[in-house]
Amino acid sequence: MKTSFVKLLFLGFTIILIVNCQSKQGEKEDDNVPKYLSEYSELYKTNPRQANLEWFKKARFGLFMHYGVSSILEQGEWVQLRHDPPIPVADYDTLRNVFTAKNFDADFITDLAIEAGMKYINITSRHHDSFSLFKTTQSNFNSVDAPNCRRDLVAELAEACDEKGLGLFLYYSYGADWKHPYFYPREAGWAAARPDYDQPQPEYKFDKDEDFERYIDFVHAQLKELLTQYPNVAGIWFDPIMGYYSRPDLFPIEETYALVRSMNPHALISFKQGANGDEDFSAPERSGAAKVGQQHEVANKVYELNKDKPKEICNTLQPHAWGYSKAVDGQHKKADEVLDILYQMDSIGANLLMNVGPLPDGAFPEEDISTLREVGRRLKENPIW
Repeated sequence: MKTSFVKLLFLGFTIILIVNCQSKQGEKEDDNVPKYLSEYSELYKTNPRQANLEWFKKARFGLFMHYGVSSILEQGEWVQLRHDPPIPVADYDTLRNVFTAKNFDADFITDLAIEAGMKYINITSRHHDSFSLFKTTQSNFNSVDAPNCRRDLVAELAEACDEKGLGLFLYYSYGADWKHPYFYPREAGWAAARPDYDQPQPEYKFDKDEDFERYIDFVHAQLKELLTQYPNVAGIWFDPIMGYYSRPDLFPIEETYALVRSMNPHALISFKQGANGDEDFSAPERSGAAKVGQQHEVANKVYELNKDKPKEICNTLQPHAWGYSKAVDGQHKKADEVLDILYQMDSIGANLLMNVGPLPDGAFPEEDISTLREVGRRLKENPIW
C-alpha cells in the first residue's frame, strides 16, 4: 500500500513537471513572436510571413521618416544631387562631423505615432547619400561613427517599437548610392545615379559592369547587419525603383530577396511598384500611380504581377520634399488634408505611410506634431476603420 502511494505521488509530480515544461515551452514560443504580431501568434507559428501580411493589411496608417546628414542642409533629401553645383563627395562627407541627432527621441516618436493612430514606422536606415543610421562595419559614414552622435538610431527606434507593439520597417536605398565607389555612373543608364559633377570625383571607381558586384556585396553585408541586429523588423522597404528599372541586369534581385527571407522568415519586402513581382506589397508614391513609362518594359511586366497585392501609398507632410526643407516651413499639410488622404486610401483599401522630415537635430517640426495629434484626436472621435 505504501509502495503504491509513493508510486502515485511520483507519477503526480512527473505529470506536473511535464505540464510545467510544456507551458514554459509555449511561453518561449510566444516570446519569439514580435509584440506587434501578438494577435497573430497562432498563424505566426506556422506561417510567420502570412501572419505579418495579415497584420499589415489591417494596419492602415504608418509614420515615414526621412532623416540623415542631408537634414543638416535643410534642403530636402536629394540635396547632394540637386544642389547647384552638386556637392562634391568629399565635402558632403564632412557633414558626418556635425551630425548630432541630439533631439532624436525614439520614445517621443513612438508615442506620437500611437497618438496619431498609426500602427507602424518606417525610417531611412540608409538613403541615397549612403549615410546609415545604424551600426555597420561596411562604412564609417554612419550615425554610430559620427563623432558628435555616437548613437545607433535604428536600434533606439527598434527597441521603442518592440516595447509599444509598433511594427518597424527599414527603408534601404538599394537602387542608388551617391557615395559608394562602385555604384554605376549616370552615363551607364540613369541620370540620378550620380550627381552631375563638372570634375571627376576621385572616390568613384566604377569602370565596367562587373565592378557593380562590389556594391552588391556592400548591400548584402549591410542587410545581414540589419536583419541580425534588429530581428523583429516588420520588413525591408527598398528604394529607388528607377535605379533598378534603368539597369535591371546589374541587380541580383532574387538573391537579395532570398537573403532577406532566409534571415527573417516573417519580413515583408517592398520595392516601390515592384522589381520582379515577388514583393509582398506595392508601395507607390503620392497619387498611387503604379505604372512607369512604356520605355520601362520591366515596370509594366511587374505591374501586372503586383496589381492585386496589398498596397501602401506614401505621402509627405511637406509640400513635396521628404527630408526636411526649411523653405516650406509653415506650408505643411494640416489635419484636414491628412484625413482627406486617409479617406481616399480607405476607399481603395490601401495603407497610408505619412512622412515627417525631422529637423537637423532629429526633433519633429512643431507644425507636424500638432497635425498628427489632431489627426489622432479626430480618428478617435470618428474612426475610419
